[in-house]
Amino acid sequence: MTQKILILDEGTTSVRAMLFGDDGALLGSTQQELTQIYPAPGQVEHDPREIWRSTLSCAQKMVALAGGADHIAAIGITNQRETVVAWDKVTGEPLANALVWQDRRTADLCAKLRDAGREPEVQSRTGLLLDPYFSGTKMRWLVDNEPAAAAAAAAGTLALGTIESWLIFKLTGGAFVSDASNASRTLLLPLAAGSGGAGFDQGLCDLFGVPHAALAEVVDNAGNFGTTLPELFGGPIAITGIAGDQQSATIGQGCLTPGETKATYGTGAFILANKGPHIPKSTNRLLGTVLYQMGGQRIYAVEGSVFVAGSLVQWLRDGLGLLGTAAETETLARSIPDSGGVVIVPALSGLGAPHWRPEAGGVIAGLSFSTGRAQIARAALEAMAHQTHDLANAFAGDGAAITSLRIDGGMSANDWMAQDIADLLDLPLERPAFVETTALGAAMLASVGAGIHSSLEDAAQVMRGPIDHFTPNMTSSERANRVRRWQKALSAA
Repeated sequence: MTQKILILDEGTTSVRAMLFGDDGALLGSTQQELTQIYPAPGQVEHDPREIWRSTLSCAQKMVALAGGADHIAAIGITNQRETVVAWDKVTGEPLANALVWQDRRTADLCAKLRDAGREPEVQSRTGLLLDPYFSGTKMRWLVDNEPAAAAAAAAGTLALGTIESWLIFKLTGGAFVSDASNASRTLLLPLAAGSGGAGFDQGLCDLFGVPHAALAEVVDNAGNFGTTLPELFGGPIAITGIAGDQQSATIGQGCLTPGETKATYGTGAFILANKGPHIPKSTNRLLGTVLYQMGGQRIYAVEGSVFVAGSLVQWLRDGLGLLGTAAETETLARSIPDSGGVVIVPALSGLGAPHWRPEAGGVIAGLSFSTGRAQIARAALEAMAHQTHDLANAFAGDGAAITSLRIDGGMSANDWMAQDIADLLDLPLERPAFVETTALGAAMLASVGAGIHSSLEDAAQVMRGPIDHFTPNMTSSERANRVRRWQKALSAA
């Protein structure tokens, strides 16, 4: 009999609940969009109450579809990383809006720490750079600027956590944990589990001005993390798998052997390469991160993070009104032989890896009277290949050249874009028929944590489905011309 796994997929623009079988089959899915709050340029917030209400509503629909709580073997959670929630441990209520990973309001604090010469130490210990992308400076900002958070810190009731911590606290009625993959994105966790213990580090907390007492216990990615309150779903359900979205997608792609690499194209774009038990050291401004932790033992990844991918298409659709639907970009891209010289550098939230320029602004170059919707849509898709190409060069510079790439995420369903990435990188691409590997990775973790599968390797063997392949088909001169135009536009950003 198939054992059902409920996955809560907490994205940046929406919340989903998905029901999987233990063979990886998707049995049901429901989704609610999240309100994006933009208080000022460079600032992005979410309402934690809305995240919780939407999650609960979606989850309850999937529990009903399964036939009740007793028909679900386990819950897995995967989430947008680096987004920070402040809440009161006693009341369980949020104390401010969540600061989203895209938020840049702590750029000045990061610059001061860089100017003070602290970045080499931070990078050596955490694998991360001093950038407002990461959670630690957001936590500091909440304590410094939200009176309710400061009061809770003084009273000893403040909780600071990423989205998985917030949801597990609400689901269980008080469990306060953060898995190692999410914790490794805070600037507060040493990558080496033996340096100061496996949890958040007091010295790093002091450096960033974050109260250590407000942070969660750091736990594995698979195990028993508590059970849901019986009244939520009509009975308790064990939570047995947790991972940040990009680590979860890497697991869902079956990148379980050192060197295997995936790229996810969602709101942002993220390339991760499995590095095994060896802590990554980058000289090309890539990130070291925990891929997953089992039994206290960590497997690491090297990562390149691009801030704007699918959100560029969303902006063209909702902000400029140039598109009716995101899927329209493929039709428009195919309708013309090239972009007509138009190049888009989508630095709408600054530039991520390997540039790390939070002050950079977006650029649309090469406009002319012949430019129309098709040229802009095609240039937007081409920007995905160019950003990936920049990261591939950085990976190669770190001695981790990409020889093949597994892609996933909502944008990867666009066949034209997938082929363009293969062409520009001059690499073969694999894309699973089921591109929502973020949720699948969480299901694999939950299945291991619940004892359904004995290991991630066994889970991948059973739960991954068929694969599509894309072979490069672009001349070297065309590739060089594309890269040359991109580099010129990039310098203007």
